[in-house]
Amino acid sequence: MSDQVTLTVNGLPVQVSPGTTVAVAVVFSGQACRTSVNGEPRGPLCGIGICFECRVSINRQLHCRSCQILCEPGMEVRTDQ
Repeated sequence: MSDQVTLTVNGLPVQVSPGTTVAVAVVFSGQACRTSVNGEPRGPLCGIGICFECRVSINRQLHCRSCQILCEPGMEVRTDQ
């Protein structure tokens, strides 16, 4: 088993430990999960999938709650839905 999982966040490679959520990978990438209608950066808030602040696109599937999904090798995450 590999020590790291590599995925991309907005085209940038990010390496995380197995079992890491996509929300953490986005934070590690230094980017916001999304922006509000006013252009403010948004990120994980509740961490349990209730608030929807961590929505991202994963492998072209829109509005995924990144705090509830574990990183997989080769996963493509977009925060600029």
